[in-house]
Order: sequence, then C-alpha cells, then structure tokens
Amino acid sequence: MSRVRSWMRHDSMSVVFAILALLLLVFILAPVVKMAFWSSPGTLWDTLCDESVYSSILLTILAGLVATLIGIAVGVPLAYLLARRQFRGKRFLEALIDVPIVIPHSAAGIALLFVFGRQFLLGKLFGHVGITFRDTLAGVVIAMVFVSVPFLVDSAKDAFKGVDVRMEKVARTLGASPWQTFFRVSLPLAWRGIFSGSVMMWARAMSEFGAVMVLAYYVPFLGGQQMVAPVLVWFRFDASGLDSALPVASLVIIISLVIFVALRYMALRGEKE
Repeated sequence: MSRVRSWMRHDSMSVVFAILALLLLVFILAPVVKMAFWSSPGTLWDTLCDESVYSSILLTILAGLVATLIGIAVGVPLAYLLARRQFRGKRFLEALIDVPIVIPHSAAGIALLFVFGRQFLLGKLFGHVGITFRDTLAGVVIAMVFVSVPFLVDSAKDAFKGVDVRMEKVARTLGASPWQTFFRVSLPLAWRGIFSGSVMMWARAMSEFGAVMVLAYYVPFLGGQQMVAPVLVWFRFDASGLDSALPVASLVIIISLVIFVALRYMALRGEKE
C-alpha cells in the first residue's frame, strides 16, 4: 500500500491523465455499446430481413467500397507527390485537402450539387456519357469520396514519408524506372499505411449523411428506390419516432463495428509481421 501511495505522489500527472482518458473512453463507448445491445437478436434479425433495410445496408457498403477504390486511385499518387516533392504552394495544397473535414457536410452536398448537377458544367459533361449524379449511385459515391478522401491521403502521405528515400535511389541506380521504383519499392513498403487510411476512408464514407442526403436521397438499387443506411435511420426516426429507428440504428452500428474491427485487425497484424 505504501508503494502505491508513493507512486501516486510521484506520478500524480499520470493518474489525472488516466482518469480523464477513462472519462473520454466511457463517453465514446457508452452510446455505442448501449445501442449495439439495445435490441434483441430476434428484433435485429427481423429488421435485417426487411427488404428496405438490407438493401440500404448493401447500397451503403457498395458505395463506400467504390468510393474507397476511387480514393486509392487518385489519392495515393497525390500522397506520394506530397511526401516526395517540394514545390511552391505545397503547404496550401496540404491544407486544401483537409478542407472537406471542416465543411458542414450538408453544405458540401449543396456545393457538389452546384458542380455535378444536371444544369452545371461537370454534370453536363458526364451527362453526355450517360452518367448523372442526382439521386443515383454515382451521386452517393462522389459525396462519400469528397468527405472521406482526406483520411486516405493523409495516411498514405505519412506512409510514403516513412519509406527510406535511399532505397528508392538504389533501385534507380540499378536501372529501375520511376514507375518500377514506385510499384516495386515505394508502394510495397507503404502499403500498411495506405491500407489503414483506406479503412478509415471506407468507415467515414459509410457513415456519411448530410452530403448524401442533399445529392442522392433516393437511389435506384436492386429494383427499387433505396436510401443509404444513415439516411434510412434518420428517415425512420423522423417519420415514426425512436422505436422505429432503434433496430435499424443498432443493426447498422453492429455491422459497421464488425467490419471495421476486422479490417483494423488485418492492418495491425500486417504491421506486426
């Protein structure tokens, strides 16, 4: 006991910080855990068997996956340039990438509508090839990409910074082209950080509400008009109250947690290996 008291006197800062950390963890976990276990397994199963619910969940997972793949295709090259090149305006560009994080997402949806709407420039250009964004899967995807791609770019940039530049230079001196160096040296060494960023981007895309609701409220999917899961939860809460929204919200939280934890485990396991 005397040892404990001595430790507490000498390390009171750690005790205070631990208490504050515990309060934050309780604040985060309490609503999630309560929601996850609020509905009975039978209620959750009946909710999942509802066509509008499982179609909404499938739509959300698919759109989040497509958004993440697009983010990888365009975000990883940008992250590499930011990690390896010095140029005028670089700091401004790095700040610009994080702008979607601070913009209210309902406002982001309206901004996207003013660019990708049928009456505006990019909307007209894509319309010529049969792609529209208002109340379509494409609209859900671009809304998800806009609000979530900063997480991927920032994580991939840090991963590329962690790759020793000397290894890339050695590959170049051995005759490798810039493309070969990137795909055979830089990318394999940075893949864990890119994967972690992809998981965060996918999770953030899955949870998007405001921008999606403005740009693509109803989406043709599986033979009907569906909503993404966050919009469906809000719709049921607004139309029928808490009792109608609770099972859907619980189901969405459980599915999201299971997938997220599994992907994070894969990322951490890869880092340990």
